[in-house]
Amino acid sequence: MRADARKNHDHLLAVAGAVITEQGVDASLRDIARKAGVGLATLLRHFPTREALLDALLRTRFDELTATAGELETSNSPEDALVAWLRDCVACTHEYRGVVALMTAALEDSESALHASCVTMRAAGTRLLARAQDAGAARTDLDGTDLFALVAALAWLGDQPALTPRADHLFEVVTSAILTSA
Repeated sequence: MRADARKNHDHLLAVAGAVITEQGVDASLRDIARKAGVGLATLLRHFPTREALLDALLRTRFDELTATAGELETSNSPEDALVAWLRDCVACTHEYRGVVALMTAALEDSESALHASCVTMRAAGTRLLARAQDAGAARTDLDGTDLFALVAALAWLGDQPALTPRADHLFEVVTSAILTSA
């Protein structure tokens, strides 16, 4: 990619990230283009669909969560690693309101632009869960799909204004239900 095209691409991603953080994943593409100071056609040249834009934006964050899982595996106890990763994963869902529905759909749709990064991220969480289970620190009746569903539930709690003040407490309740030593 040419340097000027890369600069435009990065600028569009930065603006899209800010708009989606503020308005959620259903933010208007026209609004993103306007705030970036370009026409909708320019935005669509770089990102032909909403999913392509979200994939470019979210892939980096999902890859970070996957890398974090790898780091936590080697630097933390199994239970601390799992809880830290869960906290990061839930924080990601709060950063981009509405992303959980996209992630859930992408996991089931191998044609989705988000499929590979979501599968990889879920696999990273599954490895952390299995490590905690092997160490006797987590319930053995849970799997990666269950763990992802709990992330989705915790994300939903954070999106409910009346429940937001209780989100940290409820996170602790959920993690204590996952961990056997809690």
